[in-house]
Parts: sequence; structure tokens; C-alpha cells
Amino acid sequence: MMDRVNTTTKTLERPDLREDTSSSTDDGAPKFFHYVKKDQIVDSAISGKMVVALCGETFPVKKQAKPGSPVCPDCERIYKGLRRK
Repeated sequence: MMDRVNTTTKTLERPDLREDTSSSTDDGAPKFFHYVKKDQIVDSAISGKMVVALCGETFPVKKQAKPGSPVCPDCERIYKGLRRK
């Protein structure tokens, strides 16, 4: 008789990068871009609602990060911890 093993599967949604305007530099450019859940991005861009980044920062979405943009170190650490190989 074979033993049954109960397993569960979770789908981790890949966050996207978005601007945090609260931590802008003097010239208005964001200091860091943060990881945010994709389902919150469009709603925030349209309605102006606040989003919550992986690190806990809250802000309205105004821009999308470009390749090479600086990423929040806390968001990056958390995101890498979520990824499965």
C-alpha cells in the first residue's frame, strides 16, 4: 500500500516595477522603483488609488520603470525570496 502525500501548490504573481514619488531626488526623478502587484497598477494609474510595494511603501502609480532604473533594495530582496527555481 502506498502512502499518500498531501501537497499544495501556490501561484506567485510576478510583481512589476513602478515609481515611488515619495522618495524622489531633487530633480523630481524617483530615487527607487518598487515592485508592485500587477493587478494594482492599472487601477492606480486610472483612479489614483495608492498601491503597496513589496517593501511596504505606498504611493500612486505615475510612471513605469525603464531598464536600468534603480530598484528598491528591500523590494528586490523580498522579490528574490519569492521566486522559485
